[in-house]
Amino acid sequence: MRRVITLFILIILCFLLQTTVFSFHDITGSAPNLMLVLTMSFGLMRGRKEGMLVGFFCGFLYDCFLGTLIGPYMLLYMFTGYVNGFFHKNYQVEDVMLPVIIIVLDEIVFNLLVYVFSFVLRNRLDFTFYLTKVILPQILYTLLATIILYRIFVRINKYLKKKAKD
Repeated sequence: MRRVITLFILIILCFLLQTTVFSFHDITGSAPNLMLVLTMSFGLMRGRKEGMLVGFFCGFLYDCFLGTLIGPYMLLYMFTGYVNGFFHKNYQVEDVMLPVIIIVLDEIVFNLLVYVFSFVLRNRLDFTFYLTKVILPQILYTLLATIILYRIFVRINKYLKKKAKD
């Protein structure tokens, strides 16, 4: 029960930070995707099922408040959490490079799928503009946020595992 409440608070906190603080104080028009960092972290630390559940609730929250339809971001985040859960067996807490590599790949795939479904289907085909103005800055910001937040999420996960054993 403690884990569920903690995850709920983390999802709400990341959503609020992503949509308020970071979206108003950005330099290039993009902000770090904290929901993706949270989904990646718990998919990597806890496995496919928990990564998919965290992704479901992150995407659902994003779709409810910022999307036009309920479902597209929910599916993207769920897919991301599920795929990141495959690396759970190879994951070591001390390893920092694996989350960095995974978040860059996640961000590229995530933004390419958003580009295809949001822009290509509406016949907006200027990919170089989208790459330079959205994808690359967002990858950089999300990478910096991952380096900071991932260590916090690891400590929270260790605390939750310790309390679950007690």
